[in-house]
This record gives sequence, C-alpha cells and structure tokens, in this order.
Amino acid sequence: MSKSNTKKFRGSRTCGGGTTKNRRGAGNRGGRGRSGENKHHATRALQLGYRRGHQKGFSRPPKTIRDTSIVNVGELDELADQLVEDGFAELDGEVYSIDLNGLGIEKVLGAGRVSKKLTVTACEFSATARSKIENAGGSCTEPEE
Repeated sequence: MSKSNTKKFRGSRTCGGGTTKNRRGAGNRGGRGRSGENKHHATRALQLGYRRGHQKGFSRPPKTIRDTSIVNVGELDELADQLVEDGFAELDGEVYSIDLNGLGIEKVLGAGRVSKKLTVTACEFSATARSKIENAGGSCTEPEE
C-alpha cells in the first residue's frame, strides 16, 4: 500500500483485512507458496501454469538409449532391382547380394514377403527375417569384426 492509501485506514483496527484473526499465519490463505496446488488451490495452479499432476513412471538414462536403423525383408525384396541400378547391390545370376553396412542399416526385421534369393550382410537379423531369407534360397551373413 502506498502512503496515500494508508490514510484511509487510520483508526481502523483491522485495516480492511476482515476480522482480527484473518491476518494470523498462513492458514487464512490456505498455506504458503505452492501448497494445495493439487487440492484446494488447483484452479489457481492451472491459471499460473504450474499444475502438471503427479509424475508416473521413469525416464530412461540417455546413455542407454540407442537408436538402431532397421529395414524389413519385404522392403529389401521390393527394392532389390532399384538397389542394383543405384550401385548398392550386385546381381549374380538370380542372387542379389546386398551389403547393408554400406547403407548405414544395422538390423533386418521380418515383415513382408521374400520372393527373390537374397544374400544380405548386416550386423543383426531377427529370427523371422533370417528364416524368410533362408526359406527363399538366400543367406544371411554378419560382418567379421
């Protein structure tokens, strides 16, 4: 309050604060600071923008998260001719030799159909991908490190 506003409260016992008990402690305002933001001060917390609720679960440490680049065998089967034209694969008779390490792909997954004989070189293969490639007459090879 500025000095001019305090003049009107001269002689008043409570200075506009209601009963004398109202100015004691923090109980009259429902606690101090951010108390009650999930209960009796939920609306005020929403208006001020700091009501997020309770955190559930946990976040994984960033150093354990590794993003693996993947491709499905169905996509390899469809793109085999295009890969040969672009120089990323070789065609020996009926067998397509595809080296995925040069393309930056680490893992082969098993979604899709395999109709061509593929010889695929990659770091990892899922069990279904390996069985689909081998059932079509191809082979899976992992590079020696």
